[in-house]
Amino acid sequence: MSSFAAASCESTSAIPETQEKKPLKPCCACPETKKVRDACIIEKGEEKCQDLIEAHKECMRALGFKV
Repeated sequence: MSSFAAASCESTSAIPETQEKKPLKPCCACPETKKVRDACIIEKGEEKCQDLIEAHKECMRALGFKV
């Protein structure tokens, strides 16, 4: 029975339902831009990653966050 629950959690169709029931948290928003931004900051420093930082901010704004 638990294998069915795990499979349903992994499907992409479950994501919109979850977002409708619970508001999206800033920490979970825009994982693609966040990962790249964080890696750049760690490797090169914040001042050299401004384009990635801005891309993440734009993604967050598109989802309705005020940054």
